[in-house]
Amino acid sequence: MLFGAVQMNSQLDVEANLARVVALVKEACARGAEIVALPENFAFFGPEDEKREVAEVLGQGRISTTLQALARETGIPIVGGGMPERSHDPMRPYNTSILVDAGGRIAGAYRKIHLFDVDLADGTRVEESAGTSPGAEASVTPILGTKLGMTVCYDLRFPELYRRLSDHGARVVTVPAAFTLTTGKDHWHVLLRARAIENEVYVVAPAQWGAHPRGRRTYGKSLVVDPWGEVIAQAQEGEGVLVAKLDFAYQDRVRRELPCLSHRVL
Repeated sequence: MLFGAVQMNSQLDVEANLARVVALVKEACARGAEIVALPENFAFFGPEDEKREVAEVLGQGRISTTLQALARETGIPIVGGGMPERSHDPMRPYNTSILVDAGGRIAGAYRKIHLFDVDLADGTRVEESAGTSPGAEASVTPILGTKLGMTVCYDLRFPELYRRLSDHGARVVTVPAAFTLTTGKDHWHVLLRARAIENEVYVVAPAQWGAHPRGRRTYGKSLVVDPWGEVIAQAQEGEGVLVAKLDFAYQDRVRRELPCLSHRVL
């Protein structure tokens, strides 16, 4: 499988962000990608009060229907990394990653469980829970002959979620993100490699990069990690696309030669 990951610098303007999504997904297709994943906040990156305004019912709003139309046009599935979905609380939408199949059907959805509430030494303060409702369920969806697990950004710090996805048969896990510059430079690579090694899965991590509204800065470095923990593709600075080959025969060999998943006691 050739898996594409898109790195973006999303801003407040939904239409402008979606235009970039269309262009970058088509670029990934031109490079041979058979499935493409977008970063967290791909359609909107801004304050909570404005995020509530763009939250939508899946399959009925501008963001999700754009991905559906794009999947049909390109003929490949798309993982919409993280978008505002209306919840039971109109003040706190979900942060939802959706999987749209090649026919434009929403085949799977995952609502971010772990919300990013931090107060960092560099002055970065984020209280995602103030404007976002948490999800409660893991998500594994069949696609292109394999099983895909979906997570979002801060979930990366909670290995029990990834073990749950592995237990449900996931062979690839997506981690769309908007990692802060401060945490990214120290933790991004090591956490992604750890989740891949622990579960012997491919990890695909499309990310936001650069400066965003309200002083947010994100780390970028979108990458793909193989089941041995090797980084097999990484994006450069700026917006762009990477495409990596996922070799499931190699994954089977890793799992056969180092069968740690079958050695679990707890």
